[in-house]
Amino acid sequence: MTTNKQCHYSVIHRFDPPIEHMGGQGKAGPYLGNMPECSSLEGDTMKKQGAYGKIKTHKESKLSQLCRIDEVISAFMLLYMNPLRSNINTPYIRTTFNAADLQFCDAILQNVSRSFAAVIRQLPSVMLVDVLVFYLVLRALDTIEDDMTAFSDNKEKIKHLLEFHETALADPNWTMDGVGEGEERRLLQNFTHVHSVYASLSPAAREVIENITQRMAEGMGEYVGKDLGQGTADIPAYNRYCHFVAGLVGEGLSRLFAASGLESPSLANETHLSDQMGLFLQKTNIIRDYLEDYVDGRAFWPQTVWKKYSATGDLGYFKDQQFEANREASLKCLNELVTDALELVPDCLLFLSKLRCAEIFRFCAIPQVMAIATLEKCFNNPDVFTGVVKIRKGLSCKLILNTTDVRGVHSMFYLFATQINAKADPADPSYERTKKICNTILELTSPDDGKERLSRNIKFWGASATLFSLGLLGSAFFKKNSVVSLSTMTGLSISIGYIFTSKTKISSNFSALKTAETLKNEQ
Repeated sequence: MTTNKQCHYSVIHRFDPPIEHMGGQGKAGPYLGNMPECSSLEGDTMKKQGAYGKIKTHKESKLSQLCRIDEVISAFMLLYMNPLRSNINTPYIRTTFNAADLQFCDAILQNVSRSFAAVIRQLPSVMLVDVLVFYLVLRALDTIEDDMTAFSDNKEKIKHLLEFHETALADPNWTMDGVGEGEERRLLQNFTHVHSVYASLSPAAREVIENITQRMAEGMGEYVGKDLGQGTADIPAYNRYCHFVAGLVGEGLSRLFAASGLESPSLANETHLSDQMGLFLQKTNIIRDYLEDYVDGRAFWPQTVWKKYSATGDLGYFKDQQFEANREASLKCLNELVTDALELVPDCLLFLSKLRCAEIFRFCAIPQVMAIATLEKCFNNPDVFTGVVKIRKGLSCKLILNTTDVRGVHSMFYLFATQINAKADPADPSYERTKKICNTILELTSPDDGKERLSRNIKFWGASATLFSLGLLGSAFFKKNSVVSLSTMTGLSISIGYIFTSKTKISSNFSALKTAETLKNEQ
């Protein structure tokens, strides 16, 4: 080696042969002796499991983000005026669960999944902790599955997976050390806190969590021994994997919703729609995480799709974006997979239409609109093959504010389906298929209140213009601070205009859904 450019001394400390290659006539063994014990480590919170966090993230410039006034306003509204309200400290939760154990669960939830933490905390108190624990249990199971180095062989890993529901969920003292990285490792090391809260859940909730955990572990075990370096074999295998790791989550959540009494008991039987909801989210993540998964050696893009476009027959062909042929082929492959995911949208919208509790609706809707926004960002985007593509934070805030009801969610799906439709290229092999599903989504979500929205926009800019004029007068009066006065009044005028025109929208559209408190009083 003549260069140290690719030597990562911060993570590579020794070059021992793998355990399975030790022994033999040469009696190969650890070059530097036994590996040091790490059982006392609490986990480096800066580390992420696998290739996560080690791949470039494509972000838009701050200037580009600030130029989108509607997203800046949405961020301000969500942070300071209309945030997602947390119900974690309600009297019911405080008197039902051990405070120290619940505090650990809430804190670790924030650390292992910042995006899901907020939507879980806004759930009704009667089922918030059920979903919180459900998430942490499955996150712990997923940490075991994802660790590629902690176990001596696949048989040992599969054994831990299959026994998880009998060990972690049955033994109050069960913990696991040396598996995972960062906060995921700490979750396993301190799993007794999770078990304590789990044990305090209702029997119905515990039954759902145990059942889904067992079935998910069995599915994970099926894929542990498979070589996924080049992705799944075909679309059925791709769908099957997504079912095990996400579709079952959707089923479990539907059963918890029904068990809470806030949704119809029949929702527990909507297994197909629940499964499709999970598949939509998982496929979006798999599409976005192409490079991370490929580098990690566990990819999931189906071979029957990508091999149609790879000239070398290797999944890594697409990451070589310096060649024109590779770029063109990679986008065709990407667009076919995005289209495949979009075909799940009609079922997702149907599931959302069956919900009646406002908080549960929002819990389900927020990830769904984030997913279609991500798919729109990924569609025909070569950045997917050189890093991780993420939607803007301001856009995320805007999406959250528009998920209070079915109408708002439909408007977001309509927007992104329109944008994907506009980007579709007639030369793309999936063009007709893409146009067909986009048009289907547009038909399902077509707004029927164009005049109402136009009226709202007129009121918005009218209120903003009036207040902006006052800002001009104020800046003229206070000459010394004219710039400050002008900028301040501009921001206030737009924000107040937004509030003025959005209050009617939120209150009128929310009537189709009922809060958990209202539903409880009606029972």
